[in-house]
Order: sequence, then C-alpha cells, then structure tokens
Amino acid sequence: MDLSTRYMGLPLRSPLIASASPLTSDLGALRALEDHGAGAIVLPSMFEEELVAEQIELELRTEELGASPVAEGQDLDPLSYLELVRRAKDALEIPVIASLNCVSQSGWVDYARGLAEAGADAIELNIYFFPADVTTSGLVIENHYLEVLASVRNAVSLPIAMKLSPYFTAFGAMARALSEGGAAGLVLFNRFYQPDIDVQQLRPEMDLELSTPSEMRLPLLWIAILHGRVTASLAASTGVESATDVFKYLLAGADVVMTTSSLLRHGVGHMRTLVDGLRGLLAERDFASVAAIRGRLSQQNVEDPTQLERVNYLRILHGYKLSKAR
Repeated sequence: MDLSTRYMGLPLRSPLIASASPLTSDLGALRALEDHGAGAIVLPSMFEEELVAEQIELELRTEELGASPVAEGQDLDPLSYLELVRRAKDALEIPVIASLNCVSQSGWVDYARGLAEAGADAIELNIYFFPADVTTSGLVIENHYLEVLASVRNAVSLPIAMKLSPYFTAFGAMARALSEGGAAGLVLFNRFYQPDIDVQQLRPEMDLELSTPSEMRLPLLWIAILHGRVTASLAASTGVESATDVFKYLLAGADVVMTTSSLLRHGVGHMRTLVDGLRGLLAERDFASVAAIRGRLSQQNVEDPTQLERVNYLRILHGYKLSKAR
C-alpha cells in the first residue's frame, strides 16, 4: 500500500501531518509521531509578540549584569523556537514545518529568515488578522495577506503555506490569488478562537474547544472546489478524528490531512490509528495508493457537480426527514 504523497513539493511517506500544538513542541512526542507514521510535523507557532518580550527581557538582564547591551536590531539566537527547529531537524527524518505568526511586516521577514537559517523545510504563515475595526474593507484584508506572502517569498526560498480562515468575501478568488502569488500550500482552515461569555462572572471567558468532525463540511467543500484549480498543495486542517475523516478529505482532493485535536484527545499513538485505518480503508476498496483516490469526488471529477453548488442547498433542505424532529 503506497501512502506516499507530496506537499509543497516535499515528498511525504504518508498524508498525515501532525499540525501545530503543544505536542509538537516536545522532542519525545515528535519522535513518537514519526514512529507512528506521520508524514511531516508542524511546530507550534512562533509569535512575534513573545519574541519581542523575550528580547526586552534579555536586554534588561544584560544591562543589570553590567555587560554591553544588545545592539538594536541584532538577531537574538538563543531564541528557544529557533533552537526547537534545529533540534527537531536533527532528531527527525520527516519534514519539519515551522509556523510563524507576526504583527509587523518586518517581523514576518526577519523571523522567516531566522527559521530558514535554523533548517526548517517549509514555513506555514499563520496570519491572524481579525478586522475588529468595522471600517476595514475586505480589499484591505486581502491585500494584507498578499503583501505578507510577497514579503516572505522575497526573503526566503523555502516553500510557504498560507493557513487561511474561510471568512473572505470570495474565498475561491482569494485562494487563486495566493496560489498565483507564490503560496506553495493552502491550509484550510484556521480556527480563529473567539471568547465565550461567563454568565456567572459576567465577563468574557477564554477557553479552547477542540475541533470535531461536525466542522469538516466547510473545508471539505472548498477542497473539493479548489482541487485541480490551484497549483498550490491543499491541506485539510479541521475536524479530523478518524481514518474515515482522512479518507473523505483525500477523496475531496486534499494532498495532506492535518490533525491536532485528535492527538490532544487520544495521545500521539492515535497517529498510528489514523495511518493504519487509512491503509485499511484503501485495501477494503482495492485502492493501491493514496494517489488513486485523491480528488475522485472533487467538483471537477464528481458525476454531478451541482451537488457542490446552490442546488444542493435545496436538496439537503427538502431531504430532511421531519420524523427526526418529532
């Protein structure tokens, strides 16, 4: 059974990728994920705000010790994240993808260069740009993504993935623009975390809910639409709990399938469950490889493309059985 695939030009032994989480910051967990069949790993995001705070703290400590202060603009290396990249590269044979989340244009460029120098195989740009200013237009937001991509592309030669939210006015057009702008991969979708409300304390409540398979429908739809229509690799990144979920994403056209929540729920050994389960599903249907099923149910290849369009909305509504609600 050939589970191999390619993601952003990188050869992977399986389409399962352990995406960014606390698990992927631990070398022992990274080795276990590799042993259990992961095709690649994504390290936790490198946040510019944390690095700036680390730099300020180091400068203060340097001054307190009476040593020469750190020169303005000088790269600080021992940054723990860059050290994690180096150690992960030394410990693993599978590709190591760094994740970067910045707030300034210079931060995207400078830290991307640092990640490239540390040995990352690729960089995932995790752009969290929440337009809380109600005067910000969709065009401004789209241009921001394209400008960040262009800046990083000019700074490094590594493959770059864009981790995207589904909240663009015309997501398909935006995906094409990013692909044509040099994005080697598109990760669908980034789960922006919103606050809940604590009705007892009457204040916003900050907690994190792990994704569930019920959230697969939207990324599944867009992967099916984009397959064959963009040159960038497509990575599915929401709701993966079982090998069946992985199988669905591959049928829709995903090149790779990422999971975080299932690993946090069940532990790193669940990666083996997913890989073996995928192998079993392929064997049951007499498919010899992942390539044999990729995109079979994409919009381009499905027998009735309208199943992925507006008319399907009506079919789903009319097909609901009222007996379920009684």
